[in-house]
Amino acid sequence: MAISATRAALSPENLGLIEAVARLGSMAAAARELGMVPSALTYRIRQIEDALDVLLFDRSARRAQLTPAGAELLRAGRYLLEELDAVARRVKRVATGWEPELTIAADAVIARGTLFELAEAFYAEAAPTRLRLRAETLSGTLEVLQAGQADLAIGVAANVTPMGPDIQTAPLGDIEFVFAVAPHHPLAAAERAISDEERQRYRAVAVADTTQRGRGVSHNIGPGQDVLTVPSMQHKLEAQLRGLGAGFLPLPLAQPFIAAGRLVVKEVQSPSRQIRMHYAWRQPRNAGSQGRALRWWLDRLQHPTTQHALLHHHHQT
Repeated sequence: MAISATRAALSPENLGLIEAVARLGSMAAAARELGMVPSALTYRIRQIEDALDVLLFDRSARRAQLTPAGAELLRAGRYLLEELDAVARRVKRVATGWEPELTIAADAVIARGTLFELAEAFYAEAAPTRLRLRAETLSGTLEVLQAGQADLAIGVAANVTPMGPDIQTAPLGDIEFVFAVAPHHPLAAAERAISDEERQRYRAVAVADTTQRGRGVSHNIGPGQDVLTVPSMQHKLEAQLRGLGAGFLPLPLAQPFIAAGRLVVKEVQSPSRQIRMHYAWRQPRNAGSQGRALRWWLDRLQHPTTQHALLHHHHQT
């Protein structure tokens, strides 16, 4: 497809001509600096103006002055030139093995502060890779990896779904869930372990599974039980603090509110919930083709301190 005349007029070379005339104040001075015949430079400027259908310079003054349209073109043109330089640098870096973009899916149980601390450390490497973070829940966290919509999934439960032959996993750690209610919730007064039948008489708060396949996974919801569905674990915590429902919360997320008396942990007859979490990634057939950005994240995720922080440091600042 042929390049349009308008796009051709905005070439880096033409933008350089306009910048020289504006900076030096005359066609003649710009032509001398550029090693051109003045008439040739004047002709090129008119060609650019014709292609854009605007006047770039006010020729009524003694000095060549930019019109408002010319000033805007020069401002935007400088930005375009800087972007072109940045693209050239990025392409050179990508050629060294850095991916153009890395998408990370983080489950609702992952501490966002720690995730952003890792992002800060990654950016400190001055890598050319752009990061894209996705918030997912339950089976949706692994699903986006399996569908090729993410390169790395952090916070995958071992029992969510089969991983797939090209999906590699590694343990992240265990996270304990506790059944908690607000002090003014009816179940807060229970003096014995709460049965499943008693628990299911009251509204549950559940985080929506972000899967695009079917209805997704739900835990500890009885048939016909009233459910308030929320988009994130933080929303679930807020709903339970307000007494809008009851449910299981990650202990590290709920702990400060339990200590402050704003949540009450109740014993339930169901077995205590402790879930082993993993992180997962798609392993290329040729191990040597794994990108440097993914390797950087996988290296960090091996550290026990990082694993613990991702699951437990929900309230760190």
